[in-house]
Amino acid sequence: MYPNLYYLIKELSDISLPFLKAISTAGFFMALAFVPAAWLWEYELKYKEKTGELTYRTEVAIAEKSINIKRILFHFLLGFTGGFKLIGLFTGHANQNNADYFFSLQGNVTAGIICGALWALITFYIQHKQHSVAAIETVEKIYPHEYVPHAILVAALSGIIGAKIFGVLEDWDNFISNPVHSFFSSEGYAFLGGFIVATFAMWLYHYKFGVQRMRMADALAPALILGYSSGRLGCHIAGDGDWGINNIKPNPFGWLPDWLWHYDYPHNILRKGIYMQGCTWDDYCYKLAVPVYPTPLYELAAGLIIVLILLFALRHEKLAGRVSAYCLMLMGIERFLIEKIRVDIRYNFLGMHPTQAEMLAVLCFCCGLLLYFIAPKLNANKIK
Repeated sequence: MYPNLYYLIKELSDISLPFLKAISTAGFFMALAFVPAAWLWEYELKYKEKTGELTYRTEVAIAEKSINIKRILFHFLLGFTGGFKLIGLFTGHANQNNADYFFSLQGNVTAGIICGALWALITFYIQHKQHSVAAIETVEKIYPHEYVPHAILVAALSGIIGAKIFGVLEDWDNFISNPVHSFFSSEGYAFLGGFIVATFAMWLYHYKFGVQRMRMADALAPALILGYSSGRLGCHIAGDGDWGINNIKPNPFGWLPDWLWHYDYPHNILRKGIYMQGCTWDDYCYKLAVPVYPTPLYELAAGLIIVLILLFALRHEKLAGRVSAYCLMLMGIERFLIEKIRVDIRYNFLGMHPTQAEMLAVLCFCCGLLLYFIAPKLNANKIK
């Protein structure tokens, strides 16, 4: 396992870059997962635009007749923050704990000022070229796929916040004992919670396109699952605790590699298990005493299968909303089943002892089932 990018790069290339210790491998791969998701979503939106299922909307653009000082200051602050923190990684201001670094006052002030000033100057230059003596109104055609870059940022931010909120709710006692550390820690994220919040946020975002929002949501469905399942690879590589229950049974499948059947997660980021003698990976020198099911890899495989099913449905399902319904139901089934071999906190609910993920999975399935039956009545299916 590789708890941060430093160990991953050093293992692959034998190059030592200490500043990479501040970048969690899990977080890096989660961020990287948005790249194929964004590409797939844009591709499906363009396909629906080509077939006539989606069309453009018009927006009135007004050329500003004066320089917008507030926007320049805002871009300066963004540039300063980015330079202060990100370049600080390369200049030795970061430590091994990325949460401690990014939520502290550590950073490179000079780099922050330079980056902020540069962005502010670029913003000023663009405004100076575009502004006119009198306000000029132009009507622009905006196609759905043009919103993907902004929408992916909405999905990323809402997903991260949602995953952290559900993670806090799942381990409430730990949050109460140390709320600041618990909320800003790089650990304790609930993936399914993040998926649900990101889905809801994107649903709200689709309201910009009125009655077409359901068809846009259908195009988004496989991309969401692709991003979710790809992010699970980061959980596995970092060994962040999203693994399964103990599995000491011998591998019954001759064709299946042992590490896909059970795994002890050496050098896991949580530092759980027994100490590994002779280890030189700072304090990441632990492996699980008993191997467990590598459930993140199972979710990755299941997610890719769901993506293929949804892509097939997109080409053959005529009713808007049905693909989104399939997405919710399949996601609910997948997560409910995987919880049977996962380690998770259980609750006492009506005499049962479900995990938070099991309850959310049932909710996903029920919402998907409801959407399946009401799809014919949606506005998108009434407009000819």
